Amino acid sequence: MTLLEAIVLAFIEGLTEFLPVSSTGHMIIGSSVMGIASEPFVKVFTVAIQFGAILSVVVLYWRRFFQSIGFYVKLFVAFLPAVFFGLLFKKQIDHLLENIVVVALALIVGGVIFLLLNDYFKRQSLRTTSVEADVTLPRALRIGFFQVISMVPGVSRSAATIFGGLANGLSPTTAAEFSFFLAVPTMFAATCKSLWDFVKDDGGSFSSNDLLLLGVGNLVAFLVAMVAIRYFIQFLTKHGFKWFGWYRIIVGVAILILWKLGYFDGVSVGDF
Repeated sequence: MTLLEAIVLAFIEGLTEFLPVSSTGHMIIGSSVMGIASEPFVKVFTVAIQFGAILSVVVLYWRRFFQSIGFYVKLFVAFLPAVFFGLLFKKQIDHLLENIVVVALALIVGGVIFLLLNDYFKRQSLRTTSVEADVTLPRALRIGFFQVISMVPGVSRSAATIFGGLANGLSPTTAAEFSFFLAVPTMFAATCKSLWDFVKDDGGSFSSNDLLLLGVGNLVAFLVAMVAIRYFIQFLTKHGFKWFGWYRIIVGVAILILWKLGYFDGVSVGDF
């Protein structure tokens, strides 16, 4: 993987990680079109640069991370279902991660759901809620179970958790913010596990060039995610989920077309 390819993938990660459009699907398209999807380091890279993305959440919302112990308890409770089911169904999840068709269909189905429920989401926007006041421990746990759904590649972690927040009575803004916060422990754990597996189980090691690419990738993902998070809340408040629904359907169809054209031969996806 070249430096330019690393920057392109990092840009995709930072732009899509916190939007309800599936960073996995976009990473598949980006790495496959560039012809590097099957490289072992690329699979680790696409997960490891999530660290830069989650760091943007900590920087943008740093005051919220120092408000109370209760805030961390909520995140921990919401994080637990992903840990439990991730360990319990690891083999099945790994199998799904290798199925490009599953990714495409999950994108399309999710897009249709967004279109069908867009009016419902708009009514939810009339509520005035906040993470501190309205995300109780039972609600946090239920949102955590919604996050489990995102283990199916293409569903999108942010889409699942935002929808989980809305289904539990939160406003779109509050649901999105809690989704951002929940990404920190979830994606940090996924990043650490990916790096550990690469070094321990796969017998891999990082060259000086690999470390350079990881550093640049995390920096680019961090900067782009900062911008994406800021404008996502504004766009969501003004336009709702309709455009995200159409976009997911278009990307899902694009993946199916590229798959039929043979772009994904031998590709294995490695995103949580």
